[in-house]
Amino acid sequence: MQRIAIVIVILALFFGSQSVFTVNEAQRAVKLKLQEVVKTDYEPGLYFQVPMVNSVIKFDGRIQTLDAKPQRYLTFEKKNVQVDSFVKWRIGDGPDDLRNYYTSVGGDPLRANQRLFQLVDKALRDEIGKRTIQEAVSGERAEIMRIINEIIAKKAIELGIKLVDIRIKRVDLPADISQAVFDRMSAERDRIAKELRARGRAQAERIRAEADREYTVILAKAYSEGQSNRGDGDARAAELYARAYNKDPEFYSFYRSLNAYTEAFKDKDDIIVLEPDSEFFKYYKRSTIK
Repeated sequence: MQRIAIVIVILALFFGSQSVFTVNEAQRAVKLKLQEVVKTDYEPGLYFQVPMVNSVIKFDGRIQTLDAKPQRYLTFEKKNVQVDSFVKWRIGDGPDDLRNYYTSVGGDPLRANQRLFQLVDKALRDEIGKRTIQEAVSGERAEIMRIINEIIAKKAIELGIKLVDIRIKRVDLPADISQAVFDRMSAERDRIAKELRARGRAQAERIRAEADREYTVILAKAYSEGQSNRGDGDARAAELYARAYNKDPEFYSFYRSLNAYTEAFKDKDDIIVLEPDSEFFKYYKRSTIK
C-alpha cells in the first residue's frame, strides 16, 4: 500500500507539473490540442492545461535580426554591385499572426530568416536591376529601402511576421571590380599629375627665361648708363683739369708729378730704375718752384 501511495503521489506531482505553465514578457505561446492550434492570445502569467491532451509551445517574442552575407546584384547597365543589408522583425501582434508563424515556419526563427532572405533577395534584385550604379550606390538608396520595406511588410504578414525595418548598410562594387576601378583612377591621377608637373616645368622655364632676359636688359641698360655717366664724368674732369692747367700750368705739372710719385712708390719694396736726369725727377732736382 505504501508503494502504491508513493506512485500515486509521484503521478500527481507529474500531472500537476504538466498542468501548469507560465508565459513571461519576452515570450509568445500557442496551445495545441492533439497538434491543432486552439489558443494563441496568452498574456504574461500563469496558466493551466490538460496533460496528454494539450501541449504548449513558446516562442521568442523579441525583435530578431536577419544579417545575411553581402549579395551581388546586376544594375540596369548589367554591372555587378555588392549589397550588404539587414532585416529587423518580430512575431506579429495579433493571434492570427502567431498561428501563421507556427504553421508557416514551425515557429523556427532560422526558417523564418530563410524565408525573409528569399523575399528580400528577390525585392533587392528587382529594384537594383531598374537602376544605374550611381543611383543604386547613392542617388536612390533611401527610395530603394522604402519600396522594399513596403513589399516585404505585406508579404511578411503571411508568415505571421511583423517587419520592423530593412536597411541597406553598404552598396559597393565587388572587390575585383573595385580594384580595377581603383587602378584606373590611380592611373588617371598619375596622368593628371604628370601633366600638371609638365605644365609647371614649362611655366618655370618661361618665367626663368623671362627673368634672364629682363636681367640682361637691365644689366645692359645699367652698363650703358654707367658708361654714359663715366664719359660725362671724364669729360667734366678733363674740362676741370684743362681749366686748372690754364690757370697755373706749373702747379698743375707739379700736382701731376706728385700723383705719379704716389702711384710709383705705393709699396716700400717698389723699385724704379731711371736715369738721374730723367724728366720724372724734375721736381726732385729743384729746390723751389718758379
